[in-house]
This record gives sequence, C-alpha cells and structure tokens, in this order.
Amino acid sequence: MRLTEPTREGGGPVFDMGIYCINAARYLFRAEPTEVWATSASTGETRFRNAEEMTAVTMRFPGECLATFTTSFGSADIGRYTLVGTKGVLTSDPAYEYAEGLGLQIKAGEKTEKRQYSKRDQFAAEISYFSECILKNREPEPSGQEGLADIRVIEGIYKAVKSGRVVKLPAFDKKNRPSLRQEIRKRPHSKPETVDVTPPSGRD
Repeated sequence: MRLTEPTREGGGPVFDMGIYCINAARYLFRAEPTEVWATSASTGETRFRNAEEMTAVTMRFPGECLATFTTSFGSADIGRYTLVGTKGVLTSDPAYEYAEGLGLQIKAGEKTEKRQYSKRDQFAAEISYFSECILKNREPEPSGQEGLADIRVIEGIYKAVKSGRVVKLPAFDKKNRPSLRQEIRKRPHSKPETVDVTPPSGRD
C-alpha cells in the first residue's frame, strides 16, 4: 500500500480508535512507552485511499512490559482489552463504549470473577470537571499533557510504519495520573443517531 501522511492530514484508525488503546495501556501500566513498532495494511478499497485500513502496533514499556493492539476501519466492530500478568488475566469487554455498560472478568488461578458496570455519561462528567477547573483556576488532570503523551506515541507509530523499524520514543515524564478521587457520575444516555453519514465500515 502507499503510505499516506496521517500526521499531517489528521485521520486514520490509529488517530480515531487506536488512541484509546494507547491510553488504556498507559493507564494499566502507569508508565510511558519507550519504543514502538508498527505496520499498516489495506485491501485497496477506494474508501481507504486517504488513510490506511488497519495498523498493528507493539509498544515497549519500562519493566519489560509489552502492549500490542490492532485497529481497523474495515473489520467487524470489537473493542476490548486483555491484561496478562504472572498471576492472572484481566479482560474488559466491552472496554471503550460510552452508550452501554462495561464488562470485566478477572481470572487468577482457578478463580474467576465477573463484574458489570452500568453505562454513564462520561462526556458530561468531563465537561463538568473542566468547567469547574476553569471557574476555580485549577490545573485539570488529565491536562493537555495527557493528549501530548498520546500524540507522542502516535507520531512514533507512523514513523515506524514508514521506516519498517523499531522507533525509540523521546523521554516523557508524567508523574500525575487520574485517580478514583476524581470520579464524577452523570446520568447515562443512548448512542446518538448519525445524520447523513455512513460508518467507516460501510455498515450501520
């Protein structure tokens, strides 16, 4: 495939969906990746002429931790993550939805525990929190540094796609991270209807 310039055009599955995978890995490891490797592929359909169809990524974190994900505009709808450790496995499915509840399964040895979390309006909570920070002159967390941390990784991903090599990421030190003390609950809402548009998958 011919590689487009997504960092300039601002599109593609990594920007649109992969950023959630990057963010989840950073939160789960509570660390910043040090290097990244990635590759893209496309079936050549005209709807993918301005952005890649899919990209697979592997990130290395401090402490010899690895995270990998694949994000695609052409695949069936799926959004989950699995964290595999030395003592057990944690799986969230669905993991990234905003208009339905989230599921969590924790397996350690022979014991398995399942949890369900009811849906909530995370966007209203974000707006409420950010507005309060403005009114009270407080530095929000997450701040613009959080977005910068994710974009740092995305830029490394596309450099890796273009070069075919592992890309070492510039140092990034982030000490403050969100905690449950910041939890804000707002009433849930249904997924909004799309107007005169077709999803990237071509299926409603």
